[in-house]
Amino acid sequence: MKVAMGQFAVSREWQANAAVCTDLMNRSQASGADLLVLPENVLARDNADPDYVLKAAQPLDGPFVSQLRTASRGHLLTTIMSVHVPDGAQKVRNVLIVIRDGEIIAEYVKLHLYDAFAMQESQRVNAGDAVPPLIEVAGMRVGLMTCYDVRFPELARRLALDGADVLVLPSAWVKGPLKEMHWELLTAARALENTCYVVATGECGPRNIGNSLAIDPLGVVIAKAPESAALVFAELDPQRIAYARSVLPVLENRRFAPPELQPR
Repeated sequence: MKVAMGQFAVSREWQANAAVCTDLMNRSQASGADLLVLPENVLARDNADPDYVLKAAQPLDGPFVSQLRTASRGHLLTTIMSVHVPDGAQKVRNVLIVIRDGEIIAEYVKLHLYDAFAMQESQRVNAGDAVPPLIEVAGMRVGLMTCYDVRFPELARRLALDGADVLVLPSAWVKGPLKEMHWELLTAARALENTCYVVATGECGPRNIGNSLAIDPLGVVIAKAPESAALVFAELDPQRIAYARSVLPVLENRRFAPPELQPR
């Protein structure tokens, strides 16, 4: 599988962000990519106005997602991103969507909200209540995660036990002391402990680190983006997964039952 990681700084205007996403989709398709992973909440952002996520949110049949669905029509490229969707009075949901050939083929509502490091995502966002599905891309099974989810190994392990070969992670990883080290350590750990590939795309810009990563099942970084806008490619090889799981059979050797989602 050829994957693309398209990182950029999300702006305040959804039309500008839709144009950037469409361009990244077109470039990825032209380069022969099977999968494009974009950042978290690519619809709109205003770093000076935390309530802007409420004002800018759109339903999945709104103009932003509809424009990207139209851009994907007639292509085999699978594109993954997250957007904020209205969810009752003064709240939204952080919904990861998977688009292919004009359709949304899978959705996942972010389970773990970023209530850490002096931030409070739950003030404006409602958490999901379902384990994300697996999707198939180019013969490989892909598990879905979003940003802060990476700090919770139970979700990655559950997806690996469900059959995931690849874990994807759209993110908007906020800058701060040790935060880039956390990002690199956690993504590598989720890959290595589950003998899966991890494809983690981070938003760049004044608030977030960028630094998108593709990591192989033995924890080796095989592609990496800088702190600025970039489109980076990596090749994922099922034989590498088979080799990793033959020499490091952690999924077989485990002594614990598969993690189960607890009700809130």
